[in-house]
Amino acid sequence: MGKLLVKDKDIVVPGEVMAEGLDFLPGGNTRREDDKIIANGVGIVNISNKIIKLIPTNGGYIPKRDDVVVGTIVEINNKGWMVDIKLPFRAMITLKDGSSDYIQRGADLTKYYDLGDLVMAKICNVASNGLLDLTMREPKLNKLENGRLIEVSPMKVPRIIGKKASMITIVKEKTNCRISVGQNGLIWVSGDPKGINVAIKAIEKIDKESHKSGLTEEIEKFLDEQLKLM
Repeated sequence: MGKLLVKDKDIVVPGEVMAEGLDFLPGGNTRREDDKIIANGVGIVNISNKIIKLIPTNGGYIPKRDDVVVGTIVEINNKGWMVDIKLPFRAMITLKDGSSDYIQRGADLTKYYDLGDLVMAKICNVASNGLLDLTMREPKLNKLENGRLIEVSPMKVPRIIGKKASMITIVKEKTNCRISVGQNGLIWVSGDPKGINVAIKAIEKIDKESHKSGLTEEIEKFLDEQLKLM
């Protein structure tokens, strides 16, 4: 009896097992290995008449409500802060969403976030005109300091994070770094300088080799080898 391990419209990553047994047939961007159907890339599951195929996600970032993103403060006005999140349009943090504390109108907003500051924020509204509202009113949303920023393909972010955060947890634990991953492809790494260098190398390797199966084990080995050289 075949067993379906994903649902229609699920997002899967390369190497993920989508079904077991011979009741299902592999479609586009999938392959059969023994009795399993495997994803060849990052994409959206499409199931139709026992055929499982994968619709690749495009390379650009499409913002969605509740996504966590990394961005740069590029403008301050009396309504709040404008944030560049690497999209054609900017996002806005209003006074009410700037902090869990109450921010009075007329307050010195640079005491919270100044021009050039990097922040990790959550999208709380996507307007029909494409403008985004961001919030900082959660514990893990904050200003990012004392680290390095790197950019990866947004479509590789699920692979970098891994199932149940398995991949990024390995990188964090082995390098002893704090890593903030934005769905928009911007990643902030902070910690010991040597640990930062190794973590960035590992993330860049995942970004380039996301199509490989068995990548988690390969990254573990890579991290161990790099850390021995420190």
